Amino acid sequence: MEKFFKLKQNGTTVSTEVVAGVTTFFAMAYIIFVNPQMLSQTNMPSGAVFLATIIASVVGTLVMGLFANVPYAQAPGMGLNAFFTYTVVFGLKFSWQQALAMVFLCGIINIIITVTKIRKLIIKAIPGSVQSAIGGGIGIFIAYIGIKDAGLLKFTADPGTYTQLDGGTVIANSRIVPELIKFNNPAVILALIGIFIMFVLLILKVRGAILIGIAATTIVGIPMGIVDLSALSATPGLGESFSQLGTTFGAAFGKEGLLSLFNDTSRIPLVLMTIFAFSLSDTFDTLGTFIGTGKRTGIFDEADEKALQEGSGFKSKMDKALFADSIATSIGAVFGTSNTTTYVESAAGIGAGGRTGLTSVVTALLFLVSMFLAPFVGIVPAQATAPALIAVGIMMLSSFKEVNWSELDEAVPAFFAAIFMALCYSISYGIAGGFIFYCLVKVCRGKAKEVHPVLWVSTGLFILNFIILARI
Repeated sequence: MEKFFKLKQNGTTVSTEVVAGVTTFFAMAYIIFVNPQMLSQTNMPSGAVFLATIIASVVGTLVMGLFANVPYAQAPGMGLNAFFTYTVVFGLKFSWQQALAMVFLCGIINIIITVTKIRKLIIKAIPGSVQSAIGGGIGIFIAYIGIKDAGLLKFTADPGTYTQLDGGTVIANSRIVPELIKFNNPAVILALIGIFIMFVLLILKVRGAILIGIAATTIVGIPMGIVDLSALSATPGLGESFSQLGTTFGAAFGKEGLLSLFNDTSRIPLVLMTIFAFSLSDTFDTLGTFIGTGKRTGIFDEADEKALQEGSGFKSKMDKALFADSIATSIGAVFGTSNTTTYVESAAGIGAGGRTGLTSVVTALLFLVSMFLAPFVGIVPAQATAPALIAVGIMMLSSFKEVNWSELDEAVPAFFAAIFMALCYSISYGIAGGFIFYCLVKVCRGKAKEVHPVLWVSTGLFILNFIILARI
């Protein structure tokens, strides 16, 4: 194990990696329950999506750990599953089988741009200040997710300023107002207790502080009535889920999927635009996660960065990690789920000390076990994992120190990269903001030639994507 994962070389131990893997799992385990709830609105059988979510997460995370030897976990991405459901199926009137086919094709495209080094060229083209801003922006993003999961915020929308979709989701405009919730219900009080426990442990530098904090908050939530132990007696209906899996497995290639996707020639441009939107978001979400968390922690060190830039084949850990991520989406589509991507919540395990693929292997095994013990996984409340995300977000803000905020040339792109990432709830939109304003600054300064051609192309694609989404 030491030889395979190179634990000493990476300054870690088996126990640290195990704790990190468990921490990552509980930080992202919500996807096991949320993804089926989301995709089942398209008439996909929820039991099949439940299994597809787990299988895609296990396979993608194992490849990440065993092939790339990095502590990242993969699962169907939030945001991408909403795009799948509300935009592609509800809005554009594609069948869920056709949507899966487009996800599969998106995965193939991601494999191609990884093998042909296009992803590598994009990373090399991103300016250092923007990369630092991406790291800090992900910190804000993760902390914001934690604050929302803790239930500390509520949002008020005026009548007539929102619409409600068929699935019950409410879409409000920019007049929505966030505010601090009143601390008068057990769930919010538990979140505050969890934050207190987590930060006391971290400040005292207790080993395994993040995992201990999650466990302690869960235990405190039992007498408070937040943790529902009656769920432990519930049966997950695993047999029924496996029978339903036959409905989604391979559906992407059937007569209602890929075979019908290009039948209507008038909709082919729309199909291509949708695949493009899937691929662009998936690609830059992953790049942002790697850049934001990997460089600050040393997971991708200078030697690895040099191998990435100068080597051929899969010589660097980043090369291997990008390839592992690229194949996960197509695997997930085969079984019946939306885009599988590298999870930003992996930062929770990295914050707990995870530095090698052993962290990912532990997370993958826990996803596999959750197939049989879903009720046990489900009793961990969001109020227990939210403090971990807030803590990790704070740790990642240190990346901002690499940005020269006194110089607008650096500050403007960095600001929009970080703020858009958090407030738009999208890593890729944050990167888009950074790219667009970086190019704008260089043009205004008469230094357009300093912008790497790959950056110009990426920025153009982002702008095109926004235009396409505006027309959908």
